[in-house]
Amino acid sequence: MSVDFLLDTFALALESGARPSDGIAVVHEETIVPVTLEETFAFFSDAMNLEKLTPGWLNFHVRTPPPLTMREGLEIDYVISLRGLPIPWKTRIDVWEPGVRFVDRQVAGPYLWWNHEHRFEQVAGGTRVIDHVEFVPRLRWLTTGFVTRDVQKIFRYRQEMLTKIFSGSPSDR
Repeated sequence: MSVDFLLDTFALALESGARPSDGIAVVHEETIVPVTLEETFAFFSDAMNLEKLTPGWLNFHVRTPPPLTMREGLEIDYVISLRGLPIPWKTRIDVWEPGVRFVDRQVAGPYLWWNHEHRFEQVAGGTRVIDHVEFVPRLRWLTTGFVTRDVQKIFRYRQEMLTKIFSGSPSDR
């Protein structure tokens, strides 16, 4: 039995439902990068770049083979490792507005609910990258505190990496 088969089977048990009416945690982060809106959005349009923006302790990998053409309806399979346990994660692009924003929503994975809006605004000196995430952890009555800290830590790392990537040479992108 292959690892991919096991991950796909496990993912079925982790399917997400509709947006809950309560218990939603929110993380909102903004970063300004010193490049144009077009260059910034092009970087985010390549799903493989998500690996560059995710901390190593998650062992995050895109499982969907490239090339991936970002568009509304695209589903992307990933795997992360939380505390040593590999967990499949599938997201769907629900909104795709090139140069403005896109929204990915978890279809199956570690959260009961995950909705991540990526917005982009041209500002003096570069582009503002806005991450607005709504999520509900599984077993939220037990896990909300440490899961929220982990998500905040992930997005702080993401901000640091965006600054580092876009402050370097174009070949670093």
